[in-house]
Amino acid sequence: MLLISVQPGEEVMTSLTRQLESAGVRNGAIASLIGAIDGCGISNMDKGNAQSDIVSELNQPFELSGTGEIRDGKPHIHCVVSGEGNASIAGHLHWAKVESFFVNAYVLPL
Repeated sequence: MLLISVQPGEEVMTSLTRQLESAGVRNGAIASLIGAIDGCGISNMDKGNAQSDIVSELNQPFELSGTGEIRDGKPHIHCVVSGEGNASIAGHLHWAKVESFFVNAYVLPL
């Protein structure tokens, strides 16, 4: 298992992609994603058209957890974020900025 850590000042998807490439991981599973973020873009499908994503951009601190896969060097992550008031939002992660804490991805290369 490979640990990939995203530090303050980094964007999660960009950093993961760069670090996966550096480690030579083209395909695999993201067994666990855990940490805290300061904003993100998460999408869900339009109920009238499953091929259309509705992206919500959220700008506040969140706890983050998720899982995913890596195909052809690109991470695909589904996550749950929870912020003030304990409200949770789930969906496909497009981007997430780390400013205050960190995000760790535990990766199983194939």
